[in-house]
Amino acid sequence: MTTSSNDSPSEGLHLGQPLRVSALATRKPTRFRIEATAEQCAAAAAILDITAVTRLRFAGEVQPRGRHDWTLTATLEAEVEQPCSITLAPVISQIRETVERRYLADMPVPEADEIEMPEDDRDEPLPEVIDPGAVALEALALALPAYPRAPGAEMGEAVF
Repeated sequence: MTTSSNDSPSEGLHLGQPLRVSALATRKPTRFRIEATAEQCAAAAAILDITAVTRLRFAGEVQPRGRHDWTLTATLEAEVEQPCSITLAPVISQIRETVERRYLADMPVPEADEIEMPEDDRDEPLPEVIDPGAVALEALALALPAYPRAPGAEMGEAVF
């Protein structure tokens, strides 16, 4: 869950201008577009511990919902390189994801040591600052193939 630049694992990587909630227009959407530079792509690859991020785009809007809630809706487009999980050969993946986050002003903060995660993970507590760049990096991390495979790479049969 990434809600602000203060608690983000991407601290030090700024993909775009964080949006202060108190400064957002309350009657119309606030649009944003992030096109990562080569340096930002290299930093994202290092944070995600993958070989390379060769392209990263994140475009969408933050829109008011009701009196105090907000919704971020965006499209993530990326091209990444990871090592094959079998042969370690480079695997290029094209990623295109629709991302939605709902920031709720009255979302209860869990007080127990352990809580049950809701099925719908789009809801988050409303922060003072919404950082589309941090959301983009989190969405990319979640969209990465867990076990990328090069064409023709197959697991061998283990005989014990």
